[in-house]
Amino acid sequence: MSGLAGVLAGRHAPGVYRWHGNFDSADVRHTVEHAGWTYGHLDGWEIEHKAEFLSAVGEALGLPSDYGQNLDALAERLGDLGSTVLLWDGWSAFARAEEVPFRSALDVLSDRARDGKAPFVVLLRGEGPDLSDIKSLD
Repeated sequence: MSGLAGVLAGRHAPGVYRWHGNFDSADVRHTVEHAGWTYGHLDGWEIEHKAEFLSAVGEALGLPSDYGQNLDALAERLGDLGSTVLLWDGWSAFARAEEVPFRSALDVLSDRARDGKAPFVVLLRGEGPDLSDIKSLD
């Protein structure tokens, strides 16, 4: 988990990364929480539409039940989070099914990672379409 360890130790900037770590999500959770961060796991293998993503990411991050489930509401709620790692397995299903909404969702997540508040990191795990603007953490 060297790339993840680097993030948790502050050697890598918060952001959205491609990650190929083949670790069980429970082990990733343990590592993240042991470092004092909050962990969210988004199992995206069957998520192909924006509404499904918004619901699932809200659940994965423990957003309040009144979360509006649109990108503006997501952006607002992400600002309330402390140091957080979101492991997004199976992101490619959404990326392939709805490229523009997927990119919009990535923009919201990336903006939160750059906002200077508590660190926020998204790990896109698994194979998928080319994301040349997203760095690899490996």
